[in-house]
Amino acid sequence: MATISRRVAAHCQRCHHLDLSRRASTSLRHTLQPPPSLQSRTAPARCIRSTPTLSNPPAAPKSRDRGPPSEEDTQTDFAAMNILANTPPPTTGIDSCLDDGFALNSGLKVTGSGVLLCGGEAFKWRPWIRAGRKEGTIGAGAVGDDDKGVRSEGGKLLNAKGQWDVEAQAWGVLALAWPKPDLLVLGTGRSIVPLSPRTRRQINDLGIRIEVQDTRNAAAQFNLLATERGVQQVAAALIPIGWREGR
Repeated sequence: MATISRRVAAHCQRCHHLDLSRRASTSLRHTLQPPPSLQSRTAPARCIRSTPTLSNPPAAPKSRDRGPPSEEDTQTDFAAMNILANTPPPTTGIDSCLDDGFALNSGLKVTGSGVLLCGGEAFKWRPWIRAGRKEGTIGAGAVGDDDKGVRSEGGKLLNAKGQWDVEAQAWGVLALAWPKPDLLVLGTGRSIVPLSPRTRRQINDLGIRIEVQDTRNAAAQFNLLATERGVQQVAAALIPIGWREGR
């Protein structure tokens, strides 16, 4: 009986200590907790992490040598992608633009005039010659004050509005050609000049489309299109880059 009484007393004492410890922790928590007004004013904290910088950054490579070229069959050969590599350029293609003429791929050099390229043939072309004028000098029986090559003092290619305008006789070769080209590339000299409605209508009435550019770009475009489509589909009419409008 005495043993049972001691066990009950020990159990009650342990329960009393546990109750006291709970009360102490609860009172401490209430003491450390800030008032509600302070809780509402405090912003939530955010953790900021930073990566430390390297004290010794890696040095630049001493050589840019990437080693020997690859011999694998899977590497891309851009030269093999050129579908026009085996296509010979047209003999009437423009090799270079001169101040007073042109040099063709065939080795022909045209000076003192422009060129009209049509159907694989090259023609001297002087659209600044007007009707009723005779080309040449006074000593040769000509007027002498109009058409003196590409440095003419009187020949004109622009109308009063500054538009590129020539007579219908300038397109005589295109009117006789058959089959007619699908496109005419017109080079207006050192700089591009707007085409007059009358001249554009003359070309369109022949069933030919026209593209106007400065002479250098027109020559490059003709070389490309003539190689792709053939000289029967594309024609060119080019004024020398040294042409100066007459007074």
